[in-house]
Amino acid sequence: MSDTPDSAVRTYTRLHRAAFLADLAEWLRIPSVSAQPEHDGDVRRSAQWLSAKLKETGFPVTEVWETPGAPAVFAEWPSDDPDAPVVLVYGHHDVQPAAREDGWHTDPFEPVVRDGRMYGRGAADDKGQVFFHTLGVRAHLAATGRATPAVHLKLLVEGEEESGSPHFRALVEERADRLTAEAVIVSDTGMWDEDTPTVCTGMRGLAECEIELYGPAQDIHSGSFGGAVPNPATALARLVAALHDPDGRVAVPGFYDGVAELTDTERDLFAQLPFDEETWLRTAASRATAGEAGYSTLERLWARPTAEVNGIGGGYQGAGSKTVIPSSALVKLSFRLVAGQDPEHVQEAVRTWVEAQTPDGIRHRITFAPATRPCLTPLDHPALQAVARAMGRAFEKKVLFTREGGSGPAADLQDVLGAPVLFLGISVPSDGWHGPDEKVELDLLFKGAETTAHLWGELAAALR
Repeated sequence: MSDTPDSAVRTYTRLHRAAFLADLAEWLRIPSVSAQPEHDGDVRRSAQWLSAKLKETGFPVTEVWETPGAPAVFAEWPSDDPDAPVVLVYGHHDVQPAAREDGWHTDPFEPVVRDGRMYGRGAADDKGQVFFHTLGVRAHLAATGRATPAVHLKLLVEGEEESGSPHFRALVEERADRLTAEAVIVSDTGMWDEDTPTVCTGMRGLAECEIELYGPAQDIHSGSFGGAVPNPATALARLVAALHDPDGRVAVPGFYDGVAELTDTERDLFAQLPFDEETWLRTAASRATAGEAGYSTLERLWARPTAEVNGIGGGYQGAGSKTVIPSSALVKLSFRLVAGQDPEHVQEAVRTWVEAQTPDGIRHRITFAPATRPCLTPLDHPALQAVARAMGRAFEKKVLFTREGGSGPAADLQDVLGAPVLFLGISVPSDGWHGPDEKVELDLLFKGAETTAHLWGELAAALR
């Protein structure tokens, strides 16, 4: 009796497990730390290694794309089906800084396998999750007997994600004609936990600003002048206190314009996740939850916009007292945005609000960093359902849905290419992204490969 397609995929990944892990370990040994100039050559070497390995995998087109910073890798494998949909996979090959003295038990750039896990910088974020696509596409071909993938497959693997992707949007805009796709798969994400396969449906956007308030031309004596001239630190404290209303809503007029409200179905799906608030609070190193009234913790994290004070200061900060009215005060704010919000509109609303909050005798300056747009794919989108079916086949479990509270370059792909963004990741919270002893669960890594092996056929059917 011949294997079913699903069992054939599983057999293929099992037979090629050792070779796959050896290749991944070789890539992890390259310290492609984009944030440290001394590793510029290593980041380039990482791109060249991946380009060569993708060619060896079978991609007929592999290219290293230059940017003003670190290079990205592009690969393309056309389908022999002229009607096949085009799918683009995104990931990154740069990694966070790491050193043994940070608390690693082994050399972060000498990967080791222990207790069913591979430890090493980039094992989960993001080299492991990029690399399982190479095994997955080969398993897809072996299980289906195809000579080419069921979709027109493209990969874009950037080299500066861990440095904030400063040149990514420009690269996507410049190369948009090569990157056209009907769906984008982002494999720089994770799932709920080891026992709960999940698909992320969206990420929040981000707008950040720095607000400076200026009063006297210099620090002045609080006894001689206090109570008679405006104090910028007091004005700043009032501004920060006015940022939220008593129900935890952001009080900036126009901030919520366009916000996509949660549906009852989405709220029900979030509620199905095995969320334990006490455990979560321990992870958050906090004693109580807080936020916008009327929403659960997960809803606040994933589907509601926020305003947070990231840093605040002004006046004397040293030991003892120095009775002055400070000449200036400063606050750093970040705004997480959800689907439907326009970052430029939010920035203008904040500018107007800050001006209205600034009293006479105080002048202000507000500076915004480049914003990141939110992205969200509807639950009923055929491509999203295809990802869920593929993951369900690999894990043989019901797949639930999450969102991501953070922000990333995925929204740039959706914005420029006009394609839905789907998230496919197998990393779990215990993998320790950015910290010491980063690891990936090997069983989950191969489930990721199996998922992609099923995905190309599922997307080919869903997107016709």
